[in-house]
Amino acid sequence: PPPTDELPTTTATRTMSNTTRGDSQAAAKKLKTDFVLTDYVTRHVIDDEEEHRKRFAKSKPYRHGLLEGLFQPDFLTQVKEEIKRSSKVNFKESDLFRVYQSIDMANLTEEEHAEALPTVLQLRRVLYSDSWRSLIERICGLETGTLTGKVDCACNCHATGCHLLCHDDVIGTRKISYIIYLTDDDWSAKEGGALELYDRISDRTSSGSISSVPSAIPSATLLPFFNNMAFFKVEPGVSFHAVQEVLGDRPRLSLQGWYHAADLPKQIESATLQQLKTVGDDQEPYTAIQYPTPAPAESKRDGSPPELSSEHCRYLSEYLHETYLTKEAIKNIREQFEEDSSVQLRNFFRDEWINRINSAREKEEKDTSRPVGDRDYYSQGARGDWKLVGPAHKQRFLEFKALSNGKLNGTGEILNHLKSKVFCSTPFQHFLACITSLGLPVGQRGKVRRFRKGLDYTVAHYGILTKQSVLDATMSFVAGSGQQVKPPSDNEEDTPGEDGNDKAADMLWESGDCGGFECYIAADESDEAADEYNQDDDTELLSVSASNNTLSLVYRDPGTMRFVKYIGSTAPSSRFDIAMEFEVEDDDEEEQKANEVDDVDAEEHGF
Repeated sequence: PPPTDELPTTTATRTMSNTTRGDSQAAAKKLKTDFVLTDYVTRHVIDDEEEHRKRFAKSKPYRHGLLEGLFQPDFLTQVKEEIKRSSKVNFKESDLFRVYQSIDMANLTEEEHAEALPTVLQLRRVLYSDSWRSLIERICGLETGTLTGKVDCACNCHATGCHLLCHDDVIGTRKISYIIYLTDDDWSAKEGGALELYDRISDRTSSGSISSVPSAIPSATLLPFFNNMAFFKVEPGVSFHAVQEVLGDRPRLSLQGWYHAADLPKQIESATLQQLKTVGDDQEPYTAIQYPTPAPAESKRDGSPPELSSEHCRYLSEYLHETYLTKEAIKNIREQFEEDSSVQLRNFFRDEWINRINSAREKEEKDTSRPVGDRDYYSQGARGDWKLVGPAHKQRFLEFKALSNGKLNGTGEILNHLKSKVFCSTPFQHFLACITSLGLPVGQRGKVRRFRKGLDYTVAHYGILTKQSVLDATMSFVAGSGQQVKPPSDNEEDTPGEDGNDKAADMLWESGDCGGFECYIAADESDEAADEYNQDDDTELLSVSASNNTLSLVYRDPGTMRFVKYIGSTAPSSRFDIAMEFEVEDDDEEEQKANEVDDVDAEEHGF
């Protein structure tokens, strides 16, 4: 949670002292309905209108501007103090963001809030006055009267670890987006919280069409300095931006708002929300799996569970912990999977393999880590066969793209070897059939990925929905022992630290506070667009924490989406994984095939 001396309380509005109440009452009497902008806005902002207009017109990657030292400093300082003193905050988190929300200016009334928030109300009058909106229209090159007086503004607090991932802000009639920063005066780049602006690149969809999507790396960043106002034109599929994770101890307090037009924007079908709700497979097609005949792990004709052959056991025993290859273990795993449709298998690979991976992972992280502000910060680790994957409004991570060459020096090479020799092997397909009762997979696809802390994620979207059920098999490798742990008792102390503190790392991954977990949610059937800060989380079906040397098996229905939550900078390590998907036959298809086999047998026996 954020520091209590920097933020309003999360439980109730803080009571003001008699002295403060008296000052506010006096200020309330001075509220102006008629004013000139220079009463509140600094003279240089108004005098430099033409310069602001020219800069806005030439700005890249899309039309945006920055008004520095916008308000009289005492005026905005008073706004900040009123917000901190007299409001409540609500914590909100989804695949897209992590934030504390406070005052919604549209809901403030003179009768109820004039005493506690007089300066905030006056700021609202200024921001949505005819004279100010007219100035914004001229700077942004809009026709007079384009911006309506609709109030749409709220106070957001990004405390340590808070962030907002890439999107274009297109909802309804939004025309101009703005952010007024209420941070401390001496904010620095190492504290994060920058506004990231993303350029567009061309991308070919699975259907072969070309579309414009945001790059995986921002092309411009703006730091949140006090009394600055960043603003940009809201355009579908163009105005991609994000809020970098706050890394320091001080909160990033800001007023986020929009000016609306009377009509919806053109090409709204290109907006982020519409793209995320476009059904279609964004991924590589499945590779059909060919099996020798007969298949040893197929279910017996009497309906009893399949058994793993001794040949397949010998092959897998070179890689898997021997515990998982016993008949008793296979039986127990199958029963749990049949009950829950998911199971996590800890300490999956043998010690010699996991020790090798841990050493390579730690070395790779040390060699590729870059501090915030470094020119290679966003591309750290993207070298050799590790490729940066976007687009940023759907995902960002590194993928190892290389054929197995027998060399097992780096993390990517080792994981790629295990992907090929274990997860794509016939013995493993039979192992899956034995522990899930889903039958032999008919197709497969997979990736070797790295989610870097402070940078990477995937977002839930309709492009990952499948037409039939699939079995997700995700093998994760992170700092820690991979053991399931409980929070320490009151008399214990255990602070998350580096790789040497395995228990602390396990606890942090398990808590989910640093992200990196995989979450399964039901696809929203509503066509209505939701505010990016007001998406509901009540569709969550399952959350799987990152855990070292742990295989997660999840049976995913066609209406289910999944995402890997943004991995925060406080995470003990990057998240490396082998993410496999296996096509399995639906129950109806299996029953139909079984009936066909029975019919053939009946004909052969003259029935």
